[in-house]
Amino acid sequence: MRIALIVVAALIAVPLLVGGLGGLESTGGGEVAVIRDGGPLDDNKVRQVIDPGSGLTWTGMWSSTHLYPGQQRFYTITADPKRATTLGVDVVTVPSSDGVNLGIEGTLYFTLNLDHETLKTFDDKYGTRTFRAQDDRSLYAWDGDEGWSAFFGQAVRPVIDNALRGQIGAMRCAELVPSCSLLESSTLKPQDSNANIVKVQNAVNASLARDLPATLGGDFLTGLRFTLAKVTLPGEVQQAVDRSLAASAAVSEAQAKVAQARAEADANRARQDGYDKCPACAEIEKLKSLPQGITVYAPGNPQSVVVPSR
Repeated sequence: MRIALIVVAALIAVPLLVGGLGGLESTGGGEVAVIRDGGPLDDNKVRQVIDPGSGLTWTGMWSSTHLYPGQQRFYTITADPKRATTLGVDVVTVPSSDGVNLGIEGTLYFTLNLDHETLKTFDDKYGTRTFRAQDDRSLYAWDGDEGWSAFFGQAVRPVIDNALRGQIGAMRCAELVPSCSLLESSTLKPQDSNANIVKVQNAVNASLARDLPATLGGDFLTGLRFTLAKVTLPGEVQQAVDRSLAASAAVSEAQAKVAQARAEADANRARQDGYDKCPACAEIEKLKSLPQGITVYAPGNPQSVVVPSR
Protein backbone atom coordinates (compact mmCIF):
# COMPACT_ATOMS: atom_id res chain seq x y z
CA MET A 1 0.00 0.00 0.00
CA ARG A 2 2.79 2.37 0.93
CA ILE A 3 4.65 1.59 -2.26
CA ALA A 4 1.51 2.24 -4.27
CA LEU A 5 1.11 5.67 -2.66
CA ILE A 6 4.72 6.51 -3.43
CA VAL A 7 4.22 5.53 -7.08
CA VAL A 8 1.04 7.59 -7.32
CA ALA A 9 2.74 10.56 -5.69
CA ALA A 10 5.64 10.27 -8.13
CA LEU A 11 3.26 10.09 -11.09
CA ILE A 12 1.68 13.30 -9.92
CA ALA A 13 4.85 15.10 -8.84
CA VAL A 14 6.92 14.46 -11.96
CA PRO A 15 4.49 16.08 -14.44
CA LEU A 16 3.98 18.96 -12.01
CA LEU A 17 7.73 19.44 -11.73
CA VAL A 18 8.19 19.28 -15.50
CA GLY A 19 5.30 21.64 -16.05
CA GLY A 20 6.58 24.01 -13.40
CA LEU A 21 10.10 24.14 -14.80
CA GLY A 22 8.70 24.53 -18.32
CA GLY A 23 6.58 27.43 -17.20
CA LEU A 24 9.52 29.83 -17.13
CA GLU A 25 10.47 31.63 -20.34
CA SER A 26 12.86 34.42 -21.38
CA THR A 27 13.55 36.22 -24.64
CA GLY A 28 16.70 37.45 -26.35
CA GLY A 29 17.21 40.99 -27.59
CA GLY A 30 16.04 40.16 -31.11
CA GLU A 31 12.94 38.08 -30.40
CA VAL A 32 9.47 38.50 -28.98
CA ALA A 33 7.39 35.67 -27.50
CA VAL A 34 3.68 35.01 -27.75
CA ILE A 35 2.57 32.57 -25.04
CA ARG A 36 -0.45 30.32 -25.55
CA ASP A 37 -2.10 28.37 -22.78
CA GLY A 38 -1.73 24.62 -22.79
CA GLY A 39 -2.16 21.83 -20.30
CA PRO A 40 -5.07 19.42 -19.81
CA LEU A 41 -7.31 21.94 -18.04
CA ASP A 42 -6.53 25.09 -20.07
CA ASP A 43 -7.77 26.43 -23.39
CA ASN A 44 -5.38 27.26 -26.23
CA LYS A 45 -5.82 31.03 -26.21
CA VAL A 46 -3.01 33.59 -26.10
CA ARG A 47 -1.98 34.06 -22.49
CA GLN A 48 0.58 36.85 -22.74
CA VAL A 49 3.32 38.54 -24.79
CA ILE A 50 6.92 38.75 -23.59
CA ASP A 51 8.89 41.70 -24.97
CA PRO A 52 12.43 41.38 -26.40
CA GLY A 53 15.26 41.08 -23.90
CA SER A 54 13.06 39.89 -21.05
CA GLY A 55 14.32 37.97 -18.01
CA LEU A 56 12.73 34.74 -16.76
CA THR A 57 8.96 35.15 -16.81
CA TRP A 58 6.28 32.81 -15.47
CA THR A 59 4.13 31.65 -18.40
CA GLY A 60 2.06 28.96 -16.75
CA MET A 61 2.38 25.20 -16.78
CA TRP A 62 2.51 23.45 -20.15
CA SER A 63 2.09 26.70 -22.08
CA SER A 64 3.52 26.89 -25.61
CA THR A 65 5.93 29.63 -26.70
CA HIS A 66 5.89 31.14 -30.18
CA LEU A 67 9.08 33.14 -30.85
CA TYR A 68 9.03 35.79 -33.57
CA PRO A 69 11.72 38.26 -34.81
CA GLY A 70 11.69 41.33 -32.60
CA GLN A 71 14.04 43.58 -34.58
CA GLN A 72 14.33 44.85 -38.14
CA ARG A 73 14.54 42.14 -40.75
CA PHE A 74 15.12 42.22 -44.49
CA TYR A 75 13.96 40.07 -47.35
CA THR A 76 16.28 40.02 -50.36
CA ILE A 77 15.32 39.13 -53.92
CA THR A 78 18.53 38.49 -55.83
CA ALA A 79 20.33 36.27 -58.32
CA ASP A 80 23.50 36.46 -56.21
CA PRO A 81 23.77 33.30 -54.05
CA LYS A 82 25.99 35.14 -51.55
CA ARG A 83 23.24 37.67 -50.79
CA ALA A 84 20.19 35.46 -51.09
CA THR A 85 17.95 34.77 -48.10
CA THR A 86 16.90 31.28 -47.04
CA LEU A 87 14.42 31.31 -49.92
CA GLY A 88 17.43 30.98 -52.22
CA VAL A 89 18.49 32.59 -55.49
CA ASP A 90 15.52 34.35 -56.97
CA VAL A 91 14.42 37.33 -59.07
CA VAL A 92 11.05 38.80 -59.92
CA THR A 93 10.47 38.77 -63.70
CA VAL A 94 8.12 41.53 -64.79
CA PRO A 95 7.27 42.64 -68.37
CA SER A 96 7.75 46.31 -69.17
CA SER A 97 5.08 48.27 -71.05
CA ASP A 98 6.89 47.54 -74.32
CA GLY A 99 7.04 43.79 -73.68
CA VAL A 100 10.61 43.24 -72.40
CA ASN A 101 10.83 40.82 -69.46
CA LEU A 102 12.92 42.60 -66.82
CA GLY A 103 14.58 40.86 -63.89
CA ILE A 104 14.04 42.83 -60.69
CA GLU A 105 16.34 42.50 -57.69
CA GLY A 106 15.89 44.37 -54.44
CA THR A 107 15.46 44.23 -50.67
CA LEU A 108 12.44 44.84 -48.46
CA TYR A 109 13.21 46.11 -44.95
CA PHE A 110 10.54 45.70 -42.28
CA THR A 111 9.87 45.15 -38.58
CA LEU A 112 7.20 43.01 -36.97
CA ASN A 113 4.70 45.19 -35.10
CA LEU A 114 5.48 44.62 -31.40
CA ASP A 115 2.21 46.02 -30.09
CA HIS A 116 0.85 43.27 -27.80
CA GLU A 117 -2.68 43.23 -29.13
CA THR A 118 -1.44 43.27 -32.71
CA LEU A 119 0.93 40.36 -31.95
CA LYS A 120 -1.91 38.36 -30.41
CA THR A 121 -3.98 38.85 -33.54
CA PHE A 122 -1.01 37.95 -35.73
CA ASP A 123 -0.42 34.74 -33.79
CA ASP A 124 -4.10 33.81 -34.06
CA LYS A 125 -4.00 34.32 -37.84
CA TYR A 126 -0.56 33.02 -38.76
CA GLY A 127 0.92 31.27 -35.72
CA THR A 128 -1.65 28.48 -35.65
CA ARG A 129 -1.18 27.24 -39.22
CA THR A 130 1.76 25.94 -41.19
CA PHE A 131 3.44 27.17 -44.36
CA ARG A 132 5.22 25.20 -47.06
CA ALA A 133 9.02 25.53 -47.01
CA GLN A 134 11.26 25.09 -50.06
CA ASP A 135 12.02 21.51 -49.08
CA ASP A 136 8.25 20.81 -48.86
CA ARG A 137 8.23 20.70 -45.06
CA SER A 138 5.26 22.25 -43.30
CA LEU A 139 6.56 24.84 -40.81
CA TYR A 140 5.01 27.34 -38.45
CA ALA A 141 5.97 31.01 -38.79
CA TRP A 142 7.69 30.70 -35.39
CA ASP A 143 9.82 27.70 -36.44
CA GLY A 144 13.05 29.72 -36.58
CA ASP A 145 14.34 31.51 -39.69
CA GLU A 146 13.14 28.75 -42.01
CA GLY A 147 9.62 28.93 -40.66
CA TRP A 148 9.56 32.72 -40.89
CA SER A 149 10.85 32.59 -44.47
CA ALA A 150 8.18 30.02 -45.37
CA PHE A 151 5.49 32.34 -43.98
CA PHE A 152 6.99 35.35 -45.74
CA GLY A 153 7.30 33.53 -49.05
CA GLN A 154 3.66 32.45 -49.07
CA ALA A 155 1.92 35.38 -47.38
CA VAL A 156 4.01 38.46 -48.22
CA ARG A 157 5.96 37.70 -51.40
CA PRO A 158 2.87 37.69 -53.69
CA VAL A 159 2.05 41.23 -52.53
CA ILE A 160 5.62 42.35 -53.36
CA ASP A 161 5.42 40.73 -56.80
CA ASN A 162 2.09 42.40 -57.50
CA ALA A 163 3.42 45.84 -56.49
CA LEU A 164 6.47 45.44 -58.75
CA ARG A 165 4.36 44.17 -61.62
CA GLY A 166 2.07 47.18 -61.39
CA GLN A 167 4.89 49.75 -61.33
CA ILE A 168 7.38 48.16 -63.76
CA GLY A 169 4.59 47.31 -66.19
CA ALA A 170 3.78 51.00 -66.56
CA MET A 171 7.29 51.90 -67.78
CA ARG A 172 9.23 51.26 -70.98
CA CYS A 173 12.38 49.17 -70.83
CA ALA A 174 14.62 52.10 -71.83
CA GLU A 175 13.33 54.15 -68.90
CA LEU A 176 14.90 51.67 -66.47
CA VAL A 177 17.72 50.22 -68.60
CA PRO A 178 19.14 52.91 -70.96
CA SER A 179 20.79 50.31 -73.22
CA CYS A 180 17.28 49.11 -74.17
CA SER A 181 17.15 52.09 -76.55
CA LEU A 182 19.50 50.11 -78.81
CA LEU A 183 16.65 47.68 -79.40
CA GLU A 184 14.65 50.51 -80.97
CA SER A 185 17.42 52.27 -82.94
CA SER A 186 21.14 52.03 -83.61
CA THR A 187 22.02 54.81 -81.18
CA LEU A 188 22.14 54.79 -77.39
CA LYS A 189 19.84 57.52 -76.11
CA PRO A 190 20.96 59.10 -72.83
CA GLN A 191 18.27 58.76 -70.16
CA ASP A 192 18.15 59.33 -66.40
CA SER A 193 17.32 55.79 -65.26
CA ASN A 194 18.22 56.63 -61.64
CA ALA A 195 15.32 59.06 -61.37
CA ASN A 196 12.96 56.42 -62.76
CA ILE A 197 14.24 53.78 -60.35
CA VAL A 198 13.61 56.12 -57.41
CA LYS A 199 10.14 56.75 -58.82
CA VAL A 200 9.45 53.00 -58.94
CA GLN A 201 10.77 52.53 -55.38
CA ASN A 202 8.50 55.25 -54.01
CA ALA A 203 5.48 53.84 -55.83
CA VAL A 204 6.22 50.29 -54.64
CA ASN A 205 6.59 51.48 -51.04
CA ALA A 206 3.26 53.33 -51.24
CA SER A 207 1.63 50.25 -52.73
CA LEU A 208 3.00 47.91 -50.03
CA ALA A 209 1.93 50.27 -47.24
CA ARG A 210 -1.58 50.14 -48.64
CA ASP A 211 -1.86 46.52 -49.82
CA LEU A 212 -0.03 44.53 -47.13
CA PRO A 213 -2.36 45.44 -44.23
CA ALA A 214 -5.38 44.75 -46.43
CA THR A 215 -4.01 41.38 -47.56
CA LEU A 216 -2.68 40.19 -44.20
CA GLY A 217 -5.63 41.49 -42.23
CA GLY A 218 -3.76 43.94 -40.01
CA ASP A 219 -0.78 46.26 -39.59
CA PHE A 220 1.51 43.38 -38.69
CA LEU A 221 4.60 44.76 -40.47
CA THR A 222 5.95 48.27 -39.88
CA GLY A 223 8.84 50.33 -41.25
CA LEU A 224 8.31 48.98 -44.75
CA ARG A 225 10.96 50.17 -47.21
CA PHE A 226 11.73 48.52 -50.54
CA THR A 227 15.05 49.29 -52.25
CA LEU A 228 15.30 48.47 -55.96
CA ALA A 229 18.87 47.26 -56.39
CA LYS A 230 19.10 46.05 -59.98
CA VAL A 231 17.14 45.73 -63.22
CA THR A 232 18.45 43.12 -65.66
CA LEU A 233 17.57 42.08 -69.20
CA PRO A 234 16.91 38.50 -70.34
CA GLY A 235 20.08 36.71 -71.45
CA GLU A 236 19.30 36.74 -75.17
CA VAL A 237 18.26 40.40 -75.06
CA GLN A 238 21.41 41.38 -73.19
CA GLN A 239 23.50 39.55 -75.81
CA ALA A 240 21.74 41.50 -78.58
CA VAL A 241 22.44 44.75 -76.71
CA ASP A 242 26.10 43.77 -76.26
CA ARG A 243 26.43 43.04 -79.99
CA SER A 244 24.80 46.36 -80.85
CA LEU A 245 27.13 48.21 -78.48
CA ALA A 246 30.16 46.46 -80.00
CA ALA A 247 28.97 47.34 -83.51
CA SER A 248 28.36 50.96 -82.51
CA ALA A 249 31.84 51.13 -81.01
CA ALA A 250 33.36 49.76 -84.22
CA VAL A 251 31.41 52.27 -86.31
CA SER A 252 32.52 55.11 -84.05
CA GLU A 253 36.15 53.98 -84.33
CA ALA A 254 35.94 53.80 -88.11
CA GLN A 255 34.30 57.22 -88.29
CA ALA A 256 37.05 58.65 -86.10
CA LYS A 257 39.72 57.22 -88.41
CA VAL A 258 37.95 58.65 -91.47
CA ALA A 259 37.69 62.03 -89.79
CA GLN A 260 41.39 61.90 -88.87
CA ALA A 261 42.43 61.00 -92.42
CA ARG A 262 40.22 63.77 -93.82
CA ALA A 263 41.77 66.27 -91.44
CA GLU A 264 45.28 65.18 -92.37
CA ALA A 265 44.45 65.47 -96.09
CA ASP A 266 43.01 68.93 -95.58
CA ALA A 267 46.14 69.96 -93.67
CA ASN A 268 48.42 68.65 -96.45
CA ARG A 269 46.45 70.48 -99.12
CA ALA A 270 46.57 73.70 -97.14
CA ARG A 271 50.30 73.29 -96.58
CA GLN A 272 50.98 72.64 -100.30
CA ASP A 273 48.84 75.60 -101.26
CA GLY A 274 50.96 77.77 -98.99
CA TYR A 275 54.19 76.44 -100.54
CA ASP A 276 52.87 77.15 -104.04
CA LYS A 277 52.22 80.74 -103.09
CA CYS A 278 55.52 81.10 -101.22
CA PRO A 279 58.35 78.95 -102.71
CA ALA A 280 60.84 80.49 -100.28
CA CYS A 281 58.70 79.23 -97.42
CA ALA A 282 59.04 75.71 -98.74
CA GLU A 283 62.84 76.05 -98.80
CA ILE A 284 62.80 77.36 -95.25
CA GLU A 285 60.76 74.32 -94.11
CA LYS A 286 63.31 72.05 -95.84
CA LEU A 287 66.15 73.72 -93.94
CA LYS A 288 64.31 73.26 -90.65
CA SER A 289 63.91 69.55 -91.32
CA LEU A 290 67.63 68.95 -91.99
CA PRO A 291 69.70 67.10 -89.35
CA GLN A 292 71.80 69.18 -86.99
CA GLY A 293 75.47 69.70 -87.91
CA ILE A 294 75.03 70.24 -91.66
CA THR A 295 78.01 72.17 -93.13
CA VAL A 296 77.18 72.14 -96.86
CA TYR A 297 73.73 72.18 -98.41
CA ALA A 298 73.07 72.54 -102.17
CA PRO A 299 69.36 72.88 -102.95
CA GLY A 300 68.19 70.67 -105.83
CA ASN A 301 71.09 68.22 -105.37
CA PRO A 302 70.35 65.52 -102.79
CA GLN A 303 74.01 64.46 -102.90
CA SER A 304 75.20 67.89 -101.77
CA VAL A 305 74.38 67.53 -98.12
CA VAL A 306 77.56 67.12 -96.09
CA VAL A 307 77.56 66.09 -92.46
CA PRO A 308 80.96 66.42 -90.73
CA SER A 309 82.44 63.18 -89.44
CA ARG A 310 83.10 62.74 -85.74
